Amino acid sequence: MRWPFAKPVSLARQGEKLAARYLRKRGCRILERNVRFGRYEIDLIARHRDTVIFVEVKTRRHDALVPPEQSVNAAKQRHIRAAAHQYIANRENVVSYYRFDVIAIRIPERGKPVIEHFEDAF
Repeated sequence: MRWPFAKPVSLARQGEKLAARYLRKRGCRILERNVRFGRYEIDLIARHRDTVIFVEVKTRRHDALVPPEQSVNAAKQRHIRAAAHQYIANRENVVSYYRFDVIAIRIPERGKPVIEHFEDAF
């Protein structure tokens, strides 16, 4: 099967949908998607038991030079942390534990996407 999403925005959004489905299959509940705090954004916010998970999703085509997970550099991590702290500050007593995950999705020319989940990535 040829991957139908050629445009970067479509590829990113489809990757987020795949990541959300992946997390739900593993017992997570998706709380929010594409949450913006000023100029920072969190792709997915999920809950698994008593832990809130802030998820950065990176999706790349099979021919990308850099693996998707390597795109989450120190600056991106700072932005995600800043957004997560704003999220937590706006929800008293809702967040007991939290972590930051990265879900890397590689889209082959044919076949199924490959999903790699980096729990507690930073």
